[in-house]
Amino acid sequence: QVQFAESGGGLVQSGGSLTVSCAASGFTFSTYAMSWVRQAPGKGLEWVSAISGGGGGSISYIDSVKGRFTISRDNAKNTLYLQMNSLKPEDTAVYYCTKVSSNSWSAGMDSWGQGTQVTVSS
Repeated sequence: QVQFAESGGGLVQSGGSLTVSCAASGFTFSTYAMSWVRQAPGKGLEWVSAISGGGGGSISYIDSVKGRFTISRDNAKNTLYLQMNSLKPEDTAVYYCTKVSSNSWSAGMDSWGQGTQVTVSS
């Protein structure tokens, strides 16, 4: 079955950097687009970024993280990454990696990880 092992979350000061990772198994990782979704305390789910399947040539970000976050994938390691720089307190959230139902990141998400907590102190 589809499984994800997320890691790399933690506590960081405002302006700092953190990279979260998501090791995937149970499906042909390289074939599918992947995305990151976050949920801040007391708020709803917010899509953050996505990367297409294959070589990951198509990438998209929510406006609030553009220029600060970088999504990437290592198909040889079946791992998705989100490098986060210049972190702000409003980036505090549980970050979930998700599998998209096709090679294109614009399709719907069909599997979710357990999430990793990122906390940015001011």
